[in-house]
Amino acid sequence: MITIVESGGANIASIRFALERLNVSAEWTSDVDKISKASRVMLPGVGAAGDAMQKLRAKGLDECVKSLTCPVFGICLGMQMLFSTSAEGQTDMLDIIKAPVVRLTEEVGKTIPHMGWNDVVIEQKDHPLMQGLSEKEFFYFVHSYYAPLGSYTVGRCDYFSNSFSAIVTQDNFMGCQFHPERSGAAGSRILENFIRM
Repeated sequence: MITIVESGGANIASIRFALERLNVSAEWTSDVDKISKASRVMLPGVGAAGDAMQKLRAKGLDECVKSLTCPVFGICLGMQMLFSTSAEGQTDMLDIIKAPVVRLTEEVGKTIPHMGWNDVVIEQKDHPLMQGLSEKEFFYFVHSYYAPLGSYTVGRCDYFSNSFSAIVTQDNFMGCQFHPERSGAAGSRILENFIRM
C-alpha cells in the first residue's frame, strides 16, 4: 500500500493507474495520522507553488511530511516542495533540501514551460532508485521552475543553457522533476524501485 498525500489540486489518476499496473494499491489521504504511520509516501503536485504550500500548511501536512522517516517520493511540484524556497511567488517550501527552486531562463527558441520528453543523465547509478536503468533515460517533463544541481542530484537534465536536477535524494526523501507515471518503462522502473525500498 502506497499512501499519497492529498495536497490539493494534484491529478493523481495517472499515478494510481501506474501503481495499479505494478499491482500496488494506493490510498489518497490528507489524514496526518495515516500519513505519519505509512510505510511509503508519495507527494504529488501540480499548479502554483504558493497555492500548494498553503494547502499543505492549512492541513498541518507540511510538518507531517517533514517528520517522516519512511521513504518519501515527490513528483514534479512535489519534488520542488522538498526544497527551501521557490522563485514562483517567492514561496517558502518544506526546507528539507537546502537549496532554492528557480525559474528557467528565457532564451531564443526555448519553450517555457519545458514540456515533453527529454533525456536524463544518471549521476548516481548505485542509488536504489536507479536500479535497472541505463546511464541515460528519457522522461516526460512539464515545468517552468527547476532545482539546481547539487550533492542531492541523482539525475541531471540539460534544457538549453539550464542544467538542473531531474532526480534528487536526501536521506529518506527523494523525487523526480518529470512525471514517472507518464514516462513509459523507465518511469515505471523508478516507481517499482521506490516501492521496493
